[in-house]
Amino acid sequence: MLHHDLHSYEPRHGHGLPHDPFNAIVGPRPIGWVATRGAEGGLNLAPYSFFNAFNYTPPIVGFSSTSEKDSLRNARATGEFVWNLVTRPLAEAMNATSAMVAPEVDEFQLAGLTPVASKLVKVPRVGESPVAFECRVTQIIQLQGADGQPTPAWLTLGEVVAVHIARELLVDGIYDTAAAHPVLRGGGPADYFEITAETRFRMRRP
Repeated sequence: MLHHDLHSYEPRHGHGLPHDPFNAIVGPRPIGWVATRGAEGGLNLAPYSFFNAFNYTPPIVGFSSTSEKDSLRNARATGEFVWNLVTRPLAEAMNATSAMVAPEVDEFQLAGLTPVASKLVKVPRVGESPVAFECRVTQIIQLQGADGQPTPAWLTLGEVVAVHIARELLVDGIYDTAAAHPVLRGGGPADYFEITAETRFRMRRP
């Protein structure tokens, strides 16, 4: 039986490393490239590294904001958001939308992206992205620690009410994950990963 030489720590006492390894261990993670519209109509687009899917039927996705950011405020005010797939050609544009700017700044314009009207929600999708989910907020939950104390982080969950997929990503009607070259968030201050066909392997459930 294999035994590892372990570096062990309790997060509340610090990790004792040059950079917190948590984000690198729980990864790579899909990026929540979330578009929202404010109560006054202004647009916001921001990437979230704490994002994932949580349910099949109905389909539910969610992103966690580590503080009261514009995306959270807008989703709370309007009850809507749109998730957009980040692909390798869009990585730099996605990164541009992570800039800390004033709430009135439109990140679509900042990153040179095209807002395209959605079908069921008033929030636009990123026209350059090959996949988008239109979402209606189902829950907004303030996260808490094991001691029951609230944290500054908020989990926003939304039901996917409309899906848009570029047809070239459907091969015989099956979505080809690798063909989109999606980008995932890794660890460290700047690590990302790209999914390609070369990294794929198949394994059937028993």
